[in-house]
Amino acid sequence: MRSPVFWWRPRGVLSALLYPFSLLYGYFADRPFGKGVVPQIPVLCIGNFVVGGAGKTPLAIALCERLIKKGQKPVFLSRGYGGQTRGPHLVNAKNDKAEMVGDEPLLLCQHAPTVVAADRVAGAEFITSTLSADIIIMDDGFQSARIKPSSSLLVVDHERGLGNGHVLPAGPLRARLATQMAHADHLFVIQGAPREAESTHALIDQFRKFDRPVYKARLKPAPNNKSAKSFPAKVIAFSGIGHPNKFFQSLRESGADLIEEISFPDHHFFTQQEAEQLLEKAEKLNAGLVTTTKDAVRFQGRDGALGRLADSAQIFKVDVVFEDKAAIDELLSALMP
Repeated sequence: MRSPVFWWRPRGVLSALLYPFSLLYGYFADRPFGKGVVPQIPVLCIGNFVVGGAGKTPLAIALCERLIKKGQKPVFLSRGYGGQTRGPHLVNAKNDKAEMVGDEPLLLCQHAPTVVAADRVAGAEFITSTLSADIIIMDDGFQSARIKPSSSLLVVDHERGLGNGHVLPAGPLRARLATQMAHADHLFVIQGAPREAESTHALIDQFRKFDRPVYKARLKPAPNNKSAKSFPAKVIAFSGIGHPNKFFQSLRESGADLIEEISFPDHHFFTQQEAEQLLEKAEKLNAGLVTTTKDAVRFQGRDGALGRLADSAQIFKVDVVFEDKAAIDELLSALMP
């Protein structure tokens, strides 16, 4: 879906009209919290307070890599949003497509074994019974509460914050803030733009007030990206992620001359026609196409215009850079038995 603009603005008429529905949604969204099955091995849940992009998947990958460096064997568990596979299914990067397992699992499996399961409890049981794993990293799933994690780390984008602070559908919150706060163990702030939302500042204060850790990091261009000099003279950037403006801004900061920004809904599956239109636009404007890793997995390995798009589009990768690596290692060590 594409999040409504009014979610990220001060409360107004639309949010007021939808507020009664938010009260009802919040009541049912709160009910699963505090329940859930406890798996046989530790589970680190990485979630966020709101719908839309906050940097969960890059963070999950960064934490996974630090665990591997420490000699641990992490396995990702994902619902496979947007995919058709109910699982439990061990993702195979060569054979699986985004339509079957979702886009995020195809990214995750490049770093560690990844299991997709609509029923997360069944997915955790599959991991513990068939895979050699020390810890499960659950990408999303904080609000479902089907599994009771060993630790829950919630991510917030420091610029977007909590939007207007209302629960769906009047705002972007997935459940009432007080309920989510009561069950969150850690806060992770993804920094970037110079402006910090007031709701982010208030959230940090609340976590510190209750003596819960707050970690900070930035999304920075990966070292294996092509240099700014290798960008085409003119760039058309396209993306279907939760917060595309952050991607566009990162491109500019890396030296790209963006002449057009094209946004699609989050988790968007590109059609042959859309691919053809992007290719034609690039040719007409004598520009290069640049997109994200998450977008690219949705059209790589295809034929027709999608295949030509995969061959021509440059992929802009980002890494999570931790502000305090020692604190992150301490967090991860505390999870292990």
